Amino acid sequence: MTKEGVATASGASSLAAFSRPHRSLWGDAWVRLRRNKLALAGGSFIILLALAAIFAPLITPFDFATQNYNEISQPPSWTHPMGTDELGRDVFARLLYGARTSLAVGIFVQLIVIFIGLPYGAFAASIGGRTDNLMMRFVDVMYAFPDILLIILLRSIFGGSIYMIFLAIGLVAWVGVSRLVRGQILSLKQRDFVTAARSMGASGPYVTLRHLLPNALGPVIVSITFNIPRAIFAEAALSYIGIGVRPPTPSWGIMLQDGNNLVSAYPHLVIFPAVALALLMLSFTFLGDGLRDALDPRLRR
Repeated sequence: MTKEGVATASGASSLAAFSRPHRSLWGDAWVRLRRNKLALAGGSFIILLALAAIFAPLITPFDFATQNYNEISQPPSWTHPMGTDELGRDVFARLLYGARTSLAVGIFVQLIVIFIGLPYGAFAASIGGRTDNLMMRFVDVMYAFPDILLIILLRSIFGGSIYMIFLAIGLVAWVGVSRLVRGQILSLKQRDFVTAARSMGASGPYVTLRHLLPNALGPVIVSITFNIPRAIFAEAALSYIGIGVRPPTPSWGIMLQDGNNLVSAYPHLVIFPAVALALLMLSFTFLGDGLRDALDPRLRR
């Protein structure tokens, strides 16, 4: 090939690279997330479980609370794919309806965490000084209490309804997000784009809402994803020890508690809810790992 041909090919490739549309941080993160097979598998399982929980009445003909004393503690069969429990209730139906409770705990608790932790950490980092120090000392005091004991204390104060359990878990879990948001904003405050915005006359609240918080959302999203299985496990643990969701509302923790005394004779009463809980928590863990890698700007190509 002649020098002119090489120069033409080089110029064409440079022009193609220049004209190729540039992906944003979120677009690039989505492309890299799709390459993570474990993250996609985890997200797919979560979506399928959520759809199964929503359309549970269409999937199973049995109600989660209907008792049939003629079919007590039956093993898995064509009629009852996961068997029946000690009261003759269909385990598969209770598993699907219990998924509603678990997913609702994970979602609503994180909404409470975002509503409290995000503005708390952002305000502390933005105002700085003594106020920031006092606010973080309060967070340290919250961290000093064991989570489960504090949830039990809050539950005794607010009552034992399912919404109060959501609130109790959320009031314990928000401190981690507040510290994360504060650390991110303190780091971003030293960046050049923040200095440029302030030099152009932007106010403190405007800089926080327009520049700091959007750039701090990546780690927050990853943290929220990891916190969802923690909230689900906390609800399951509370239900297992008898102070969580009240019967007849189905919960995987209640199913584990009910089947624990009969596990040697009827292991299916424990195996199915335990496997479902483990798979759900593992799926959120895989999804969180994938989001962490996808949203890391150091891995952008």
